[in-house]
Amino acid sequence: MALSATEIILGSAAIALIWALIQFSIIKKIPVADGSNTESSALSGASGEGSDETTARLNEIYTAIYEGADSFLKAEYAVCNIFVACFSIIVFLLVTWGTDYNVARGGFTAISFLLGAGTSMASGYLGMKVAVFSNVRTTVSAQKAGFTPCFNTAFRAGAVMGFALCGLGMLMLYVTMLVFKGYYPEPEDWRLLTESITGYGLGGSCIAMFGRVGGGIYTKAADVGADLVGKVVHGIPEDDPRNPATIADNVGDNVGDVAGMGSDLFGSFAEATCAALVIGSSIGVSGGWDAMLFPVAVSAVGVIVCLVCSFLATDIAPVRSEDGIEKALKIQLISTTILMVPAIYFAAEYLLPESFDLATAVGEGTVSLEPWMAWICVSAGVVGGLIIGLVTEYYTSHSYAPVREVANSCKTGAATNMIYGISLGYQSAVIPVLVLSIVIYKSFALCDLYGVALAAIGMLSNLSTGLTIDVYGPVCDNAGGIAEMAELHPSVREKTDALDAAGNTTAAIGKGFAIGSAALVSLALFGAFITRIRASSDDALFKDGVNMLEPLTFAFLLIGGMIPFWFAAMTMKSVGLAAMQMVMEVQRQFDEKPHLLDANPTERPDYDACIAISTQASLREMIAPGAMVIFTPLLTGLFFGVHAVSGLLVGALIASVQLAISMSNSGGAWDNAKKYIEKADANSELKGKGSDIHKAAVVGDTVGDPFKDTSGPALNIVMKLMAVLSLVFADTFYAINEGKGIFNLS
Repeated sequence: MALSATEIILGSAAIALIWALIQFSIIKKIPVADGSNTESSALSGASGEGSDETTARLNEIYTAIYEGADSFLKAEYAVCNIFVACFSIIVFLLVTWGTDYNVARGGFTAISFLLGAGTSMASGYLGMKVAVFSNVRTTVSAQKAGFTPCFNTAFRAGAVMGFALCGLGMLMLYVTMLVFKGYYPEPEDWRLLTESITGYGLGGSCIAMFGRVGGGIYTKAADVGADLVGKVVHGIPEDDPRNPATIADNVGDNVGDVAGMGSDLFGSFAEATCAALVIGSSIGVSGGWDAMLFPVAVSAVGVIVCLVCSFLATDIAPVRSEDGIEKALKIQLISTTILMVPAIYFAAEYLLPESFDLATAVGEGTVSLEPWMAWICVSAGVVGGLIIGLVTEYYTSHSYAPVREVANSCKTGAATNMIYGISLGYQSAVIPVLVLSIVIYKSFALCDLYGVALAAIGMLSNLSTGLTIDVYGPVCDNAGGIAEMAELHPSVREKTDALDAAGNTTAAIGKGFAIGSAALVSLALFGAFITRIRASSDDALFKDGVNMLEPLTFAFLLIGGMIPFWFAAMTMKSVGLAAMQMVMEVQRQFDEKPHLLDANPTERPDYDACIAISTQASLREMIAPGAMVIFTPLLTGLFFGVHAVSGLLVGALIASVQLAISMSNSGGAWDNAKKYIEKADANSELKGKGSDIHKAAVVGDTVGDPFKDTSGPALNIVMKLMAVLSLVFADTFYAINEGKGIFNLS
């Protein structure tokens, strides 16, 4: 029986949500109780009294982390709700006015914006809840013999987030399209349908911006404060319960690395799909509804492939030793990439007609495409993403020479460590940029700008697996912190550290995927913007492409290139300001309660004071960077016109890619150089933990924290958000003096 695109997409979304629920139900069966005295434990037996005390402590820590994360996200989303309500009115009014008072288009765009924002917030909140729920259960599982129970718990926690987000994102997007199709039933009108759905990507990206920046400031303020005062000044271990900032640090992992990252990647999925649908809307006329929906179907196929491959990690070849952890995670990425290539081929042959026409982005007429061309473009994105990820691993894992060079540079102090780390970040951008260039050229040559959009979809096709691995890392990190704070047997922390170390490496691979896909998504959105301006102007503008030698375009090209640096400066400074407050608060508590530093302290630190500092600072500091990114393209288009916006978007894209890669990889390298030194013996050249070499590495890691977890990842959203916002308001920009803006400059 032949399946339609509707059945494939809705069926895949349902399977994803059911699978996420199954994984959650397995995790839920693990009780939050000390397992150190069970027969299956690898640890020494414990008395019943000690077990009860440890169980109470585990629940106390779990509750503190949950309440901290929950209160922050509710406060953050309260701010976001106000923004979404106000900005949806702006979307409705400007789009309605720009489309010659077409209330339907303005209303549909505003509705899709609200749905995208709501889905993004739901994804972030769900991710936080699942991560916090699973952190303590990973700690409990680490008390059992072997690595299989704790690895599977953390992996399944990631799978809940990965499959739930992809399923929910596809379901909301496609149901919205079906509703809009009731108003636009004719293929000739599907261009208007796809343009209305762009609000979905804008809503997701706006929330991702606030989530990434707010969550990033929260987690790194706590992390930097805890490290500087705790490890560098007083020499106490990471996550030591005597450190007042340790609960805030663990809360930050959930609101930044999980909730913020989830919203970010949801935005990438929504924007890539919207761009492909807008550029390929003309396919619906010649190929029908199923052919036009091919980009969404690719994501649907990706969910099934990721689900099948997940059995490799948990059942077929489960993790039995420390050496198998990183191997299992990398096999997930490689196996999904290998399986996606033939799966996409069959999807293209099944859904696309033997030949279909696409309106060209430059010039008149159409280009005739065949299914194998679309397959090549998507496959180029899939394989290109894996290459970028593996290159990222090479530059950020201490298994390879670059990070070991950074570690050795710590022998002469923090300054040389900083020099080596920054140099590594710059160098690490070379190969990914070359790979992206090849993917863009080949995709564009085969299928015009639609090919670039398909490549972006391809790079995100195994998003379920990517999210699984991304969430796995913070879950293991938190599990180690809980083990330390609950004062469990040292071997539990050793086990969670082994899980976390592999997670750090694969998380770096995931960031490579995210940056690469963001670049392709941004270019695709730029192409969709040009396509929409051409349609609005009846080919009066951009018929022959964008002329970068136009004075206004070239001027804003430079301004666009400046935006990522301005944004990075604002977010880095925000982390610095919040971290200074955190350092002073932690030191104040140590000064006022000197017995906190005793081996067995009789006093308890005030964790809530540090949580309050991170919460207030992140909510305050996330407004300015977010507003700058959102209103820069909007005001540019309104006052200077579409030529200025074109230059702005290209400049921001080019600069953001290089800066995001270099910042993320520098931060990752500093982090793993520190871990490499910590693994060294005290009699070795690197001297190990507590040495001056280690302190120099901690300084580098501290500087690298906002590089890799605040500014670097948020730059993905900078280039995407500016592009999708310009796409949504394209008709409005053209309506003002035929695209010349209020100032009417030429």
